[in-house]
Amino acid sequence: MAKYIKQEMPDMAGTGEKKAYYRMKTEQHFDAEKFVKWMTRYGGIGRGEAMRVLMQASETMAELLAMGISVDIEGFGSFSATIGLKKGKEMDTLEGDEQKRNAVSLCVNGVNFRADKKLVREINRRCDLKRGGERRLRKSPYTPEERRQLALQYLEQEGIMHVSDYANLTKLSKTMAGRELIALRKDPTSGITTKGRATAKVYVKAKDDVS
Repeated sequence: MAKYIKQEMPDMAGTGEKKAYYRMKTEQHFDAEKFVKWMTRYGGIGRGEAMRVLMQASETMAELLAMGISVDIEGFGSFSATIGLKKGKEMDTLEGDEQKRNAVSLCVNGVNFRADKKLVREINRRCDLKRGGERRLRKSPYTPEERRQLALQYLEQEGIMHVSDYANLTKLSKTMAGRELIALRKDPTSGITTKGRATAKVYVKAKDDVS
């Protein structure tokens, strides 16, 4: 029996209204070995054969996606590769005189998966939900201005700051810390900006610090 959790949503608009969404509680994690053992529990196919098929399917998927081919498997879903910049490379534009990115600067950075509606319907048919409790957001003991000052003091000492650093400083969840830092970066009076892009992005003090 699966359990659902009522999860509090962050109040990004500052309305004071507490909203929530529902999510499935993860009871345990299956690796390939456990998955195959469960799949073959009633016989019909041996575990060794099933594992070989699973590994071959993974290799074939990688080969096809690497060729720019999307794969649609009925009952499972659609797979396609995504492209992004390598670490340390900055996004260019369609105009301007800056250096344009080429294949050397790019890499496959993920796989898009869209579940087949049949799979979703089958999961829903088998699912017997039970209430699994509530999860509330971790509240910071500091006001927004106190959190900004803590960030500026940290940057004064360390030079750069990651989202995880801000989360530890302010006692916010990592998700809320990331969203608040984005808001601070967009505020020209915050004294905080960013350097780098994507996974290489860090937060630094703005040159014209107004703190």
